[in-house]
Amino acid sequence: MQKMKMLIILFFMAFISCDQESERSKYIPLVNPDATTEARNLYRFIQDISGTYTLSGQHNFCGKDSAYTDQLEKLTGKKAVIWGSDFSWCAEGESAPGYQHCGPLNLSAPDTPFEFLDITMEEARKRMVEEIKIRHAEGHIITLMWHGCFPTDGDCCDGSSIWAMENRPTPEAWNELTTEGTPLNDAWKVGVDKIAVHLKVLQQARIPVLWRPYHEMNGVWFWWCNQPGEQGFKRLWIMMYNYLTHHHKLNNLIWVWNPNAPRDRLNDEAWPYKDFYPGNEYVDILAADVYRNDYKQSHHDELIELGGGKPLALGEVGNIPDPKILKDQTLWTWYMPWGWLHFRSNPDSLIKKLITDERVLTLDEIEASGKGQIRIR
Repeated sequence: MQKMKMLIILFFMAFISCDQESERSKYIPLVNPDATTEARNLYRFIQDISGTYTLSGQHNFCGKDSAYTDQLEKLTGKKAVIWGSDFSWCAEGESAPGYQHCGPLNLSAPDTPFEFLDITMEEARKRMVEEIKIRHAEGHIITLMWHGCFPTDGDCCDGSSIWAMENRPTPEAWNELTTEGTPLNDAWKVGVDKIAVHLKVLQQARIPVLWRPYHEMNGVWFWWCNQPGEQGFKRLWIMMYNYLTHHHKLNNLIWVWNPNAPRDRLNDEAWPYKDFYPGNEYVDILAADVYRNDYKQSHHDELIELGGGKPLALGEVGNIPDPKILKDQTLWTWYMPWGWLHFRSNPDSLIKKLITDERVLTLDEIEASGKGQIRIR
């Protein structure tokens, strides 16, 4: 009799184990095997909705709380699920007004009278982190990026340090940047260390982050742009992944690789995705930035092929997609309009039409529970 009881127990243990293994095998794992439970649950939720739903999003500016998320709610009565922001930079010099559009933390918001704000980098970033805690507690999913000055310029610089255009690093400088122990590499680490401090605060608060550093790398405008091939952008991405994951032990990050949708416009080119892809072992989600209402089917389908089934997203958009676009390009798991451009580039009627579409989820339609588990209500 005792032997029979033991066999029954072993059978049920094996059944439960097989069931758990079957559940795990449904999902693509995160590239970081030590990812937090909250990050794993968020990634599973994103995979669950892929092909069926698209999460609404809204970008906000560092140190300015949730101004645009609140503006969207006032207009539509709906809160976007994705809350986005930027670790940002301080604009310096006479050219500063020309960069107000991207929301440097020490400048007034775009579409308002220009002025310098009396706030430090650390004050603005700490304020952003506190706002994230509030928004995450409400159920929002967090995505963060970083417009960073060239490493030797620190946190405050003329905007041309970031929007370098033809003054991008030479092959020799790029090699020094991505080579361990060089002066330029050390300067890069100083900047990343400052970001890591805040990401660790979020990790301690059990907040997972959709982390999309060095976006639009296939373009020609930022200092990290247009470095194709094995010795190019791929080295920078892998270097950041290893530094934040292995050195800083940041396990709450879901790694979002975010090029621009390819285009061939003079002095505004964006080259093929594949020339800048670091590899599936370093990327969790593949996103595209789409501006000028340029929603080509190829922008969606080429990412599917490149990622081998990993989730897709619209990392930034100016003109938002018409709902019929999401019916054709079914794997965009979220869309995030860029700050003020959401309301400048789109009629109110389209903003309301999209956010109330049956395919698009808003904050009231999802529910978070213990350990970051998320489900549709």
